[in-house]
Amino acid sequence: MRRATKAQQLSAKLRPARRKIRLWSQWLLPGLLVKRWLLVSALGVLLASLGFAISINLTPVFYFLQFLEQFLQSVARFVPSYISGPLLLLVGLALVAWGYARTLGSITEVLLPEDDKALVERLLTYRRLGRGPKIVAIGGGTGLSTLLRGLKLYSANITAIVTMADDGGSSGRLRREIGVLPPGDIRNCLAALADEEKLVTELFQYRFEAGDGLAGHSFGNLFLTAMTNITGDLEQAIATSSAVLAIRGQVLPATLTDMTLWARLEDGRLIHGESNITAARGKIVEIGCSPPAPKALPRAIQALREADYIILGPGSLYTSIIPNLLVPEIAQALAERQCPCVYVCNIMTQPGETDGYTVSDHVRALDGVTGDRLFDAVLVQKYPPSAAHLERYAQQGSTPVAIDRDELARQNCRLILADVMDESTPTVRHDSRKLAAILMRWYERVRSL
Repeated sequence: MRRATKAQQLSAKLRPARRKIRLWSQWLLPGLLVKRWLLVSALGVLLASLGFAISINLTPVFYFLQFLEQFLQSVARFVPSYISGPLLLLVGLALVAWGYARTLGSITEVLLPEDDKALVERLLTYRRLGRGPKIVAIGGGTGLSTLLRGLKLYSANITAIVTMADDGGSSGRLRREIGVLPPGDIRNCLAALADEEKLVTELFQYRFEAGDGLAGHSFGNLFLTAMTNITGDLEQAIATSSAVLAIRGQVLPATLTDMTLWARLEDGRLIHGESNITAARGKIVEIGCSPPAPKALPRAIQALREADYIILGPGSLYTSIIPNLLVPEIAQALAERQCPCVYVCNIMTQPGETDGYTVSDHVRALDGVTGDRLFDAVLVQKYPPSAAHLERYAQQGSTPVAIDRDELARQNCRLILADVMDESTPTVRHDSRKLAAILMRWYERVRSL
């Protein structure tokens, strides 16, 4: 037992040294774009020194070689060449390594004074993510931001295209009182893609609990509203905010048109407004928006055309995903895509929106909006939630989305079954890491084919 304790103590003492060795070995990996520029700098110093010496007629090459010859002859008289040669080589390499270490250490100390993550690790992560595929995620609500938290671990080339139909809560108030486009879903996506996600999320999601006119508003919504007024439009406000928050990728509104959702229910009612549709608690038979054909943001269309991978959802079917497809140019770009596209189906039905829906009902609703199949496969949660969660959701009128394989086969819809659920909170939702891992694994498999 004592030997094991001593071994553990020795291992703990050696751990910092092993970490330093590992970090130094990482500096030797290709693709960091550091070593080559240090070599170029050293070569530049040598050439500049030679140029200066030649310009003042010191003929440096001749004198340097003459001095080197005399020095080596002197050393050889006292120390044999088989000793002096390797010794000088080792001393030279040690000086190079020492200078290299001190240079990078000084840079790290300035750039990351209180960070426990080494500079080389950040550089490796930056280069790896920069080489990631161009991913476009389409949706809104909390589902899209959950997806983005996982995807940013695989690529920095992410574009989130966000619905502009939200008219409830803080976003709805700002939309009605100030006339800005709804910033809520944009706020969630910016926070999810930010490097310092935890702090930014807490700041952007902070809601004022008191104050005339402030109560109920989130700081992120007010921030984006202020930036919109300063920069002149929401697109520029998002770009400026993205730079301030150092997000990985970009967040784009599906349209800059002030669009309003409407839905015709089975009982004949015509409901206007995204928040009113869910509150009406009826079966939706038709959905649209006014104006009927909002113009897409050009950068969103460009992102879709250049994408390597497109993901629809997760999110509320009729109020987060379909509103993006009501923008004709986005639906057309999806129909003309040259890359894989997956639809991530919700785990639970949503009262007042998808009551009693199966997976095939979700697929049928998406196909019916545009008249065409816009994705290659649908990702579905493999196992149902726990009994405790099922009981809690049953009280709200919500059930797991049933997987009807036979109907999906008749629809010629490819099914991806996986465990991507997070039950750590009272709310059943997708696990961002599991979801991203499955989606990227499927993408790699499809790309290899």
